[in-house]
Amino acid sequence: MFCRRVLLMLLLLSPCVLHAQREKLPPDDLAWVEENFPNAKKSNTGIRYLVLENGSGETAKRGDMVSVVYIGRFINGDSFDEQIDPKKPFTFRLGRGKVIQGWDQILQLMRPGDKWLVIIPPELAYGTRGSLPRIPADATLVFTMQLLAVNPD
Repeated sequence: MFCRRVLLMLLLLSPCVLHAQREKLPPDDLAWVEENFPNAKKSNTGIRYLVLENGSGETAKRGDMVSVVYIGRFINGDSFDEQIDPKKPFTFRLGRGKVIQGWDQILQLMRPGDKWLVIIPPELAYGTRGSLPRIPADATLVFTMQLLAVNPD
């Protein structure tokens, strides 16, 4: 009888264990995020984000053309890239590998008008190779990004 109860408990708990994922942020970066953004939400793929402004409408989907303005920074605050003119946004087809995985993933959670602070772990950005000379290997990236438009095709 005791063995059955233990087995039943293990079966009930196993989905929780199976869905647990490893932390994707390096330990020092995780400590920085938890200290500076304790209320950041975490996506199911390990991206942290804070909603700065709420948009409306349908979320972006794979295959949609999206237009985004953004500032990209390292966790030390240094900027490495930006596209901030809403008249000349960065436009691309979502989910086609045109951007880092973190962008393809997080933009599918956003609605037009949403402005978020997004913290992307290295493996969902440029990984162990980086994108030299601007982005070193194993860099956690912080974006302030706003989804301006979503155009389904």
